[in-house]
Amino acid sequence: MHNDIITIELAKYMAGISAELKRQLGVLVTRKGEISHVIVGEAKGIFLPNLDDFPLGRKHLRGLRFIHTHLNNEPLTHDDLTDLSLLRFDLIAALGIKAGQPDKLYIAHLDPVGGTKPYSVLPPEDIHALSFDFGAFVSSFEEEAEKVRLLDLRSSTDSRDAGGQKERAILVSVSKMPKYELEDSMDELRELAQSSDVVVLDTVIQRPREISSRHLMGEGKIRELVINAMNRGATLLVFDQDLSPSQIKTISAMTELKVIDRSQLILDIFARRAHSRDGKVQVELAQLKYRLPRLAGKGTAMSRLMGGVGGRGPGEMKLEIDRRRVRERINLLEKELKMLGEARRQRKARRLENRLPIVSIIGYTNAGKSTLLNALTRSDTFVEDKLFATLDTASRRLKFPRDREVIITDTVGFIRDLPKDLMAAFKATLEELEDADLLLHVIDASNPRFEQQIASVEKILSDLNLLNKQRLYVFNKCDRISREEEENLLLRYDAVAISALDPKTFPQLLGVVAERIFDEG
Repeated sequence: MHNDIITIELAKYMAGISAELKRQLGVLVTRKGEISHVIVGEAKGIFLPNLDDFPLGRKHLRGLRFIHTHLNNEPLTHDDLTDLSLLRFDLIAALGIKAGQPDKLYIAHLDPVGGTKPYSVLPPEDIHALSFDFGAFVSSFEEEAEKVRLLDLRSSTDSRDAGGQKERAILVSVSKMPKYELEDSMDELRELAQSSDVVVLDTVIQRPREISSRHLMGEGKIRELVINAMNRGATLLVFDQDLSPSQIKTISAMTELKVIDRSQLILDIFARRAHSRDGKVQVELAQLKYRLPRLAGKGTAMSRLMGGVGGRGPGEMKLEIDRRRVRERINLLEKELKMLGEARRQRKARRLENRLPIVSIIGYTNAGKSTLLNALTRSDTFVEDKLFATLDTASRRLKFPRDREVIITDTVGFIRDLPKDLMAAFKATLEELEDADLLLHVIDASNPRFEQQIASVEKILSDLNLLNKQRLYVFNKCDRISREEEENLLLRYDAVAISALDPKTFPQLLGVVAERIFDEG
């Protein structure tokens, strides 16, 4: 590694040319001491080139130092320090010029520990007597930054990413909603992120007077957010609000971090969890419909999503392909979805021939629907304590006394503000609920947001024109609440209470189901 920030020979050459042109002159230098870029600016400023050939990736520093001249021997400016923070140079230096010769060198570097400012500005040094050891600084910085990153991970929601392979995210919410609603929504966003194996480093909630159409929050605030995220070693910004194509483009232009919104995160989870052909086609269709309006122009913001969160799954492809090919793929998938729908209708017809009643389990994601199905039918549908663990509809037979049977089905979990493209894609699957004789609405009684979750499920049922269906509220996880709370819930909702992990709590549920299905009682 080259230990000098700049050689005297190069400093003299840059000072002479800059003084003659009366313009700032800059160079970007690699750690080997090789000059990658020479930049000619204006008298008061300099514009940095695209640095795609030197991507930051998961590195703490870019591996480039930026040295440029200041015609009036002035120190580093606010713009210089912003460039240092956003672009994560190894360091930035301004070479002061006096009478056409190099004089002072003004140096700043990022702070591996962070703090109130993400950088440190050093006292100016005489160019002829530099004491700053660049090589030793970079080695020390990388070592210290790695220690800070590991400490950050241990104190975050997931300490299992010692190898640094998982995405590390800052979650952001910008809205005028009441504070408690914002916090509830952010809690759910955190759960979604964890379901997608994202390490959550921090959460940022802002309630501005006005929502910016360009950045959601003000430009200064978004720059602070990006700088803080990069200083924390984040690789991803996740917004709780859906971002427009122009907002994603504008925010992405400020940073090399991936920028995604809530809908994209949900799509990512669905892409992970889809196993049947039905599910895979529905997810890919939703992904492409979401991405189509975001493929305009160069598409840098979307090209960062290749692989990893926001870009995985059946819909993963080069995002710079033209819109015509995306539309062709959408048409193809829609035709396949129709064929799969026809196969579903045939299976439905066979079920109706058998005249077996159908009970469908519905509810908010992670309420315990699959656990209940497994316990009732002694089967092994996939269960995991994560949002959207189940995507593919599962059907089982459930026996009742006197040789009677029903078909009991599990469905994809509902969630508030389900992305409309995903809702449209899964509508065909959810339409099977039309054939149900009874809907078991499973609710997590221990969740403090259960009332909002009930409302979200009811809204989706309304969108599907299924509110007229016979429904039974089933409060699950009642072992986690007090007896008094349980009694109040049962009275208020005319419901039954169970713990899906304890079959001893099932008799009342099965009795009410039999009563509703077979007109007993």
